[in-house]
Amino acid sequence: MRLLEGKTVLITGASRGIGAAVAVECARHGANVAINYAASPAAAEDVVAQIAALGQKAIAVKGDVADPSAAQDFVKAAVAAFGGVDVFVSNAGICPFHSFLDMPVEVVDRTIKVNLNGAYYMTQAAANQMKDQGRGGAIIAISSISALVGGGMQTHYTPTKAGVHSLMQSCAIALGPYGIRCNSVLPGTILTDINKDDLADVAKRTYMEGRIPLGRLGQPEDMGGPVVFLASDLARYVTGAALLVDGGAFVNLQ
Repeated sequence: MRLLEGKTVLITGASRGIGAAVAVECARHGANVAINYAASPAAAEDVVAQIAALGQKAIAVKGDVADPSAAQDFVKAAVAAFGGVDVFVSNAGICPFHSFLDMPVEVVDRTIKVNLNGAYYMTQAAANQMKDQGRGGAIIAISSISALVGGGMQTHYTPTKAGVHSLMQSCAIALGPYGIRCNSVLPGTILTDINKDDLADVAKRTYMEGRIPLGRLGQPEDMGGPVVFLASDLARYVTGAALLVDGGAFVNLQ
């Protein structure tokens, strides 16, 4: 069953990691996909090639989500290529681990601009296109389990992810009258470029795995199904919700 047949999906930060996996899974379910990326054109084109191999169409659009104009450019490129926007996935994010007391100002500012401001501008641009089309749509933001719990080396990151989740709650109210659903997905520890250096410490990785009831860290592909569900008509009455995808880490208090 192809849950996104005939739909156009836009995904930010989709040249690798969670974004790339979600892009490919959406294509597997029948969507044409526009991916945004900030660097690594070769990686972006590889994702486009994977989507083409599934029989779907894809484009890659370079842009820094922290720049408000990138949002307009991304949406315009998708509309030119595919005729509209049905689903938008706000995924682009950074997490340069750093201690709190000596946190550089530029690290805080850049993290906020990419993770929170970028999600805001991109969501706004996609929502305006959906409103003008008049047929509703779905917006999904990749938040994080960090929206719910703290991290000593992530004091700049966790507030942005809480903000992304809050953005989806407010947008669910603001955009509901237009038939646009807005939800967030909260991944646990997923093995991506963001945390590969941090988890290179074998002892820390073993400790993290031991805290997860399912007994393993997440893979980017684990995010595909939850996003496809929220994007599809199976979730037609789901908006303002948050879906934890963490292997049970959050509920394990022992």
